[in-house]
Amino acid sequence: MSTSTLPALEWAPPDPTTRHRAPRTRRTAILVALGTAAAVASTFAGNDTVLAIGFLFVISWPLERVFRRHPVPVRRLALRTDLAYGVSQPALQFVGLVVAIVFGLLSFAWLPGLLVRPLVGQLPPLAQVLGGFLAFDFLVYWAHRWGHTVPLFWRFHSVHHSTTHLDWISGVRAHPFDGIFIAPAIVFLVAAGVDNAVTGVLAVVQFFVGLGAHLNIRFRLRPLWKVVMTPEFHHWHHERAREAHHTNYSTFLPLWDIMFGTYRMPRDERPQRYGLEQPLPDGIVAQLWHPFRGLRTDWRSWRRTRRARRAVRRTAAARA
Repeated sequence: MSTSTLPALEWAPPDPTTRHRAPRTRRTAILVALGTAAAVASTFAGNDTVLAIGFLFVISWPLERVFRRHPVPVRRLALRTDLAYGVSQPALQFVGLVVAIVFGLLSFAWLPGLLVRPLVGQLPPLAQVLGGFLAFDFLVYWAHRWGHTVPLFWRFHSVHHSTTHLDWISGVRAHPFDGIFIAPAIVFLVAAGVDNAVTGVLAVVQFFVGLGAHLNIRFRLRPLWKVVMTPEFHHWHHERAREAHHTNYSTFLPLWDIMFGTYRMPRDERPQRYGLEQPLPDGIVAQLWHPFRGLRTDWRSWRRTRRARRAVRRTAAARA
C-alpha cells in the first residue's frame, strides 16, 4: 500500500469516517466501570501509574486538540487496550526487566564493555557522558532495526506497531519482551564503566521522548528533521506503506538513519495510515500471547533449515 503524494501546503487529514469512535454497549460500560474501579483501587495501593497516565493526558490532550494531525476521537477504537497497557506498566516492566537482565548477561555484551573500560576511565567526565549518549543511541538504533528485520524479534515488536492510531497513549503499547533486545546495549555501557545514573537517565528520557513522538500533532518542524527525532519522523516509521515501514529507526538522533541508509522524510508527503498489514487481535491479553503462537513450529523449521545448510556445507567440503 502506498501513500498518496500531495503537496505539503494542500495536505488534508484522512476522511474522518475512517477514524472510528468506539461503540457504546452495555458490555463496554461494565468493563469501563470495572477497569476504573480497579485503577482507582490500585492507586490507593501505591500504583502511581494511573496518576502518570492522567498527567500525560492533561499535558498531551490540549496539544492534540489544537494542533491535531488526524481527526481521531478521544474515545477511539482500541483505547481500552492502550489504557490497559498503561495501567499494567509496573507489572510489565518488572517482567521485562527480569528477562532483560538474563538476556543481557547471556548476550555477553559485557565482554567488549570490560575491554574498553580502561579507555573509558581515562576520559574526562563530560566526554564520558557524551560518549555514553552516542554509544547508547547507536546501539539502540541497531536493536530497534533488528526488531524489524529479525523474525523472532519482530514477533514481539509487532505488538507496538499494531496500533492504527498514534496519539498520547499509543506509545505505551509494547510487549514486555520487546524491550529486552535493548538489554545488551545497557549491559555494554554498564560494563564499560559509564555512570549508571547516565544510563538510567538515558533510558527514562528515551521512554518519554518516545511517548512524545507518537502524539497526534501536525507539527512538521523541518529544521529539526536531521537533528533530533520529531513526531513527523516517527510517524513515518509507523506508516503502513512498505517503503516507509523499514525506515527511521533512530530514537534520538536521525544521524544513524542517514548514515546507514534508512532515513525517510519526503517533503511532499505525510504519513496517512498506521498499523500492520495483518492486524493483531485486540485486547492486551490476546496481544501479549500472540508472539508465542506458532513459535515452536517456526523454531523447528529454523532448526531443520540450519541442519540442511550444515549438511550442504559438509558435502561441499568433502568434495573439495
